[in-house]
Amino acid sequence: MIGAGLIGLSLAFELAERGAAVRVFDRAEPARAASWAGAGMLAPYTERITNDALLTLCEASLREYPAFVRRVADASGVDPHLRLEGVLYAAFGPEEFANLRQQSASLQSRAVACEVLDRAGALAAEPWLSPSVAGALLKRQEGFVDNRRFGRALVAACNARGVRIERSDSIALECDSRRVLGVRTGGGFIACDVVVNACGAWAAGLEGVPAACVPPVEPIKGQMVALSVPIGFARRATWVPGAYLVPREDGRLLIGATVEPSGFDERTTAAGIHALLHSAVDAAPALGSFTVTESWAGLRPGTPDGLPVLGATVLEGFFLATGHYRNGILLAPATARSIADAVETGNCAPLAPFALGRFGTERPAASRITYA
Repeated sequence: MIGAGLIGLSLAFELAERGAAVRVFDRAEPARAASWAGAGMLAPYTERITNDALLTLCEASLREYPAFVRRVADASGVDPHLRLEGVLYAAFGPEEFANLRQQSASLQSRAVACEVLDRAGALAAEPWLSPSVAGALLKRQEGFVDNRRFGRALVAACNARGVRIERSDSIALECDSRRVLGVRTGGGFIACDVVVNACGAWAAGLEGVPAACVPPVEPIKGQMVALSVPIGFARRATWVPGAYLVPREDGRLLIGATVEPSGFDERTTAAGIHALLHSAVDAAPALGSFTVTESWAGLRPGTPDGLPVLGATVLEGFFLATGHYRNGILLAPATARSIADAVETGNCAPLAPFALGRFGTERPAASRITYA
């Protein structure tokens, strides 16, 4: 395994639980980068995913989350603080509120549990919202996980299952014209039957990979900021125009996130943080009196069509698990299961919508990727 983010660690844990001998290599500390920088949102319906294959995979992963987290917690002794108590989407005008009503009807046709709240209902659900709120849509199956705790739990769970997690400044794939041979690091060559590229935003830059197996992944920066609020101030994750807010049990309220194609620049900027705080305080003026305790940025792995790149490649033994963009934390359980199934059985048919081959032999260059 190359890449020790939540995707790579989840897959390493899944494979180890199935009896595989697993080693994970990364240049940085495990469970950092986008895995550490996100807010842990588990909200496929609030994200308004329109691709049927991606939505189906996200729904499956959301259903798998409780059992997967229990397995990780049992192995690690660390509670990742999974909370599936609903996500609220607040509207601040009649047109936006009408759109939420339409979305509710669409979700209910898919048997998704949701509820339209009028102004009084929205304020009862989250009293810190502005009195100008017009209403809200509560999706009861969604929620969030504390992604930083989840990362620590996965590291401990992998260690408990015998996974070796190693850091090296130099990591490269070694192969012949037909198949994977192994991985070369600063410590030497390690022979492997299977190698998975789970490098996230850095997946396109893995050394030693044949051109036909390079995923067209580009880093998309997301900036975030945290406020210190009273514990219990916010009850659930809430979306407002221009931002989302996610409470933590230690009293932090996370506000995210920008979407910026800016290369590998991980700096926070005044403009990015201003935009987030403006959106949050506009929707909830009470937030203006709280202290900013932290700001940070992470790099999401984006692809030309917004879908992840999952499954086998034309190089025997070389698999891809990257390109998850905004849904990497959500998709960790389903990615782990489906890639482990593919490695174990050789059957990649369930992953066909996400195969690298969908880009053809003339795959788009990363510079062509555009994001709203």
